[in-house]
Amino acid sequence: MAEACQIARKQDLPPPGGYKPIPFKRLPAKQYFSGYAMFAGYAGMTLVSIYLYNLTCKKITKNEIEMRSAKMAIYPMLLAERDREYLKQLRRNRDAEAELMRDVPGWEVGTYYGERVYKLLPPDALVEPIFHEYYAHSSPTEWFKRAYIKLQS
Repeated sequence: MAEACQIARKQDLPPPGGYKPIPFKRLPAKQYFSGYAMFAGYAGMTLVSIYLYNLTCKKITKNEIEMRSAKMAIYPMLLAERDREYLKQLRRNRDAEAELMRDVPGWEVGTYYGERVYKLLPPDALVEPIFHEYYAHSSPTEWFKRAYIKLQS
């Protein structure tokens, strides 16, 4: 048993000729461009960027002018359609009032039991209704959408 423990072991030694020297000096990074080339590249890219920016700016300005012209051209028609729909809704409200109150004796549409509400106005003057009167005969969903328009996304 003692013989088994007596195995010859080889000691770890440096290779013949010794280890290589340890590199501790600074290795400068490889330079692809000189300083003048980098400044020239920067100036060239800046000039190209300014040129492309000006082209894009002109295109955007032209597009904005065209859109503004289109809006100004269509605006009177949109106002007319809005006013037309407003008057149609007033007519629908008047017809709904006539239908609803047809069985009430002495009821005239647009008056309060035959007496004019606005006495100082001419009989054919348009009295614009308040918000709730305007949407009186529409669905609650439409009223809510219009009343809380800012809450919608």
